[in-house]
Amino acid sequence: MIEVSNSSQRGAMIRALHDAYMEVFPTPTIESRLMALEPGSDVAITCSPTKGVEVTLRMTEHLSRKGFKVIPHIAARNVRDRVHLEEIMGRLDDARVRSMFIPGGDARSPEGEFATAFELLQAIAGYDHGFTDVGVAAHPEGHPDVDDEKLLEELEKKQPLATYLVTQMCFDAGALNRWLQMIRGRGINLPAWIGVPGVADRVALLKTSMRIGVGTSLKFLRNRSGFAGQFLFDNSYAPDGLLSGLVPLLDDAPSGVAGFHIYCFNKVEQTEKWRQEAMRVLRDEA
Repeated sequence: MIEVSNSSQRGAMIRALHDAYMEVFPTPTIESRLMALEPGSDVAITCSPTKGVEVTLRMTEHLSRKGFKVIPHIAARNVRDRVHLEEIMGRLDDARVRSMFIPGGDARSPEGEFATAFELLQAIAGYDHGFTDVGVAAHPEGHPDVDDEKLLEELEKKQPLATYLVTQMCFDAGALNRWLQMIRGRGINLPAWIGVPGVADRVALLKTSMRIGVGTSLKFLRNRSGFAGQFLFDNSYAPDGLLSGLVPLLDDAPSGVAGFHIYCFNKVEQTEKWRQEAMRVLRDEA
């Protein structure tokens, strides 16, 4: 159960859960799983470092025709050149996509001329396009391959070319709060969608946490017996404890938190059931 202290916090959490959207992998079975969502829901589609951007584009086009508001991830390292970029943007425009997310990507080496998200963002800015929102990645606990100061400098550079940021998955609400205060102090004012895990398989969540380098969060969990017990020993994880710690951020305008970006690991039905139940409980408590 998500814990709140007053009616203002309760309202803020209900709004954040209502506006939350899920990130999914473009697998053959994902369409049937997405039927658990309300019609017209926002859905982010990742870009595989091995399958490339084409799979993401095809899934985006298909789901857009089905009525979803799709946010495709266009990884810089998977875009070959400006001709390829023009094709991508044309297809997204034809699919009436209005929001995209630009990560650097996890490919070991670039397929072409774009090695970083900033380079791709610069190229996109040179086009007359119809995108109203462009998101970039942020790393409250750092990145395994990039120095912390370098990450901040890159985020500062990307700010004029983006409209929002999404944080990497983190389990420590205190660390998120400190990071938000720090970037706001440096003049980074992009609205922040806080990346949180959904109802996920414990093993998959642990593997992903280790891969993306959220070691501080894992240590934090081990120091909280109840939360750690659920994470380390149950078969599945639900983010109620984490969201309870994030409540003050939602009710604090200077933090600039826009809502939740849910890493659901394609457990769409389970995560949606949890989201709806969490909202119901909070409304019943009012």
